[in-house]
Amino acid sequence: MLMREPGREAALEVDGVAHAYGSRRALDGVSLTVPQGAFVVLVGPNGAGKTTLFSIATGLQHAASGHVRVFGTDMAVTPWRGLARMGIVFQARTLDPELSLLQNLTYHAALHGLAGGAVRARIDKLLDQAGLLARRQEKARALSGGQWRRVEIARALVHAPQLLLLDEPTVGLDPASRAAILAHVRALVHDEGLAALWATHLLDEIEPTDEVRMLHRGRLVAEGRADAIAAGRQAASFGAAFTALTGEATERAA
Repeated sequence: MLMREPGREAALEVDGVAHAYGSRRALDGVSLTVPQGAFVVLVGPNGAGKTTLFSIATGLQHAASGHVRVFGTDMAVTPWRGLARMGIVFQARTLDPELSLLQNLTYHAALHGLAGGAVRARIDKLLDQAGLLARRQEKARALSGGQWRRVEIARALVHAPQLLLLDEPTVGLDPASRAAILAHVRALVHDEGLAALWATHLLDEIEPTDEVRMLHRGRLVAEGRADAIAAGRQAASFGAAFTALTGEATERAA
């Protein structure tokens, strides 16, 4: 059963979602919520089901059973309503490398039916927040990995969504870039009231006070604050609790 935080609307509700690829069960009755205005970490080893859950939440796949709702909108019934309130950063790179930063964001805005001076002003604001306004006319292929990710986050926010989904957004980045991307998203949640679901397998991206949803072999095995999960397992750290719950050694980026 889904548990909503009192007084806070659920930005994302995943209710009993199951999915399989042939005989392999990728998700097994997963239920979780992301409250409005909250930063929530979806953590699990590689292969835990995080990307499958994101694919279903964003309408790229249909669940075999269960429901996903975005601010109450059932993604299996009226997905366009949910997508209008959702920004997505996929694990794979999705900018067009031969378009400028401005063109990439303008094209995304057009897909949402947005154009004109107000949209251009918002794009400039988002690129400024990303520290890349002065490079808006440059092609995306000129960006570093961390800069590319910041532009993808800016693009995901062009249509002013209230929920941001990020699937392993720091994979392949150096430690400084990883820290900068994570700090940027945390600031967006804090300053603009966004809800964010941040998927990762890297435990050093999790703070003790973060709300965590832990997946392992397609099942939700723990949820709550990271420090409370550790205390509940009588573990010295969240990493130790993670190992106890999943049988996986803790992983940190080099």
